[in-house]
Amino acid sequence: MTDSLQSADIQTIQRILPHRYPFLLVDKVVDIDGTKGARGIKNVTMNEPHFQGHFPGAPIMPGVTIIEAMAQTAGVMIGTALELFETDLLIYFMSIDKCKFRRQVVPGDVLEMQITTLRGKPGGKIWKFQGQASVDGEMATEAEFSAFVDLTGEKAK
Repeated sequence: MTDSLQSADIQTIQRILPHRYPFLLVDKVVDIDGTKGARGIKNVTMNEPHFQGHFPGAPIMPGVTIIEAMAQTAGVMIGTALELFETDLLIYFMSIDKCKFRRQVVPGDVLEMQITTLRGKPGGKIWKFQGQASVDGEMATEAEFSAFVDLTGEKAK
């Protein structure tokens, strides 16, 4: 671990998270400040499968996928800060609270997710985060969420 800000490109993200297309919902994570916070970037494109049915002729990114993108950003932050590369890291939602949707997210938007850790520590299994997702500086979604971090199947390094 280092004290300087870090980032994770798509190759690094795939070394941390088990998610793959069509459910990998973060393209890069920047400004990783240890386990304190990070900013995730998702380039929203019409090629994503949920737009076929949500909604035909008026594509809108489902709110649950925005929350999932925030959670994946938090997972990458933890994985990068704790150097959890090529492990069997699994992170499970425990709760989603104070969730509000303020703006539609549509193809062509760049979704920025600012994540702040409210509770959790290296080696801990229960974490709580506050997340805000925005487009062009305009709030799209905000929520607090907690997660269970499972490293029981960790591969030998």
